[in-house]
Amino acid sequence: MTKVIGLAGGIGSGKSTISRYLTELGAVLIDADKAGHEVFTDTEAWRELVVAFGQEILTPGGEIDRKKLGEVVFGNAESLSRLNKIIRPRMIALMKARIEEYRRQGANMVVVDCVMPAPPEVIRTEGRWTPQVDEVWVIAVSKATVIKRLKEQRGLEEEQAVARMSSQLSDEERVKYADAVINNDGDLDEVRAKVKELWKRLEVV
Repeated sequence: MTKVIGLAGGIGSGKSTISRYLTELGAVLIDADKAGHEVFTDTEAWRELVVAFGQEILTPGGEIDRKKLGEVVFGNAESLSRLNKIIRPRMIALMKARIEEYRRQGANMVVVDCVMPAPPEVIRTEGRWTPQVDEVWVIAVSKATVIKRLKEQRGLEEEQAVARMSSQLSDEERVKYADAVINNDGDLDEVRAKVKELWKRLEVV
């Protein structure tokens, strides 16, 4: 029977690193960020986003510039809510379809790499993308570590980094809904060992 893990964490939490560890163990990965690119190219979604946020979110070629869109919505609760209403239902439908396809193919373990959206009361439904997720594993990272990573890896200023973090759930909120918590502040060997421990536990459940 296919088991599905929802791997949740905020920006800069290191989901890609932990996702890689899981694929090395044999999991199939559904990257919500990459799937999101597909949603942003959907004609109807494109139209709704332009109506909601204006032509300034477009590239010269007419595509949605996610960086520009991020500058508009992060730190602005009303704008973020409008974005979620447009994107979230499409993302949930896409995640469900991908999971069902892997189930049909007989995959043993599927990992959905996602970011939990606010507010907290939707975590167990939309926040897990689908009720078909068996467990949510949350990656917890200190604020200082996230800011450092965003500066180094994405070239963001501290103010921009903080704005993006504040638009998402805090780790304190995320862990309330977690079946397992992975601390990704420190040594990568320790993180890898934790992932392997959780993997083995889920394998025998």
